[in-house]
Amino acid sequence: MTAPAGVLQEAFVWLNDPLTWTEQGGVLELAGEHLLMTVAAVGAAAAVTIPVGAWLGHTDRGAGLVVWLTNASRALPTLGIILLLASTGLFGNTATVIAAAFFAAPVLLVNTYEGVRGVDPDARDAARGMGMTGAGVLLRVELPLATTLVSAGLRTTIVQVVATIPLAALAGGGGLGKIITFGLGTQRYGEVLAGGVLVAVLCLAIDGVLAVGQRLATPAPLRPGRT
Repeated sequence: MTAPAGVLQEAFVWLNDPLTWTEQGGVLELAGEHLLMTVAAVGAAAAVTIPVGAWLGHTDRGAGLVVWLTNASRALPTLGIILLLASTGLFGNTATVIAAAFFAAPVLLVNTYEGVRGVDPDARDAARGMGMTGAGVLLRVELPLATTLVSAGLRTTIVQVVATIPLAALAGGGGLGKIITFGLGTQRYGEVLAGGVLVAVLCLAIDGVLAVGQRLATPAPLRPGRT
């Protein structure tokens, strides 16, 4: 068993080797692949759940359906879905993106539903009084006012998916998880530690960027600190 100090030193040396970052299959290439899978998974989930959540919130129906779908999807382990898809012939990045999309769906659905449903009824009445149709009220009043919750859901979901994508390496996929699985397979535990650090740093960096994006996406009167 490698001593903790030796693991730390090995991780430090590995991270400071320029070839680790720039060679084919290095950190930069794997990080790019990691982000592409994240975008694909969250994009697929958002394309379905945001319209559905917005419509259910607008009609004030389907609360039971939202709860059931959320609980059912959360009960499905991401790794289990990846392995199930692998048994049908879907391996690697494709299986991981599908599984991560299922993982991403609940938060986006709930936040969109609650955001639209929680819009001030007076705002709806004023919009209808101006002659807006139901679709107009949803698109021009309810969704803009629900931006805070929707963007918060996107931020949480993206960070969670970034932390989940390393599972792709267990099914022959890419991303930063390959560093961890390769280190485990070769008993290079410093490399395992370095891979974990890279995933954690990527999550923190993306969360910081999304925090700024969330504030900019929120209408100025609704931003924290405004009256």
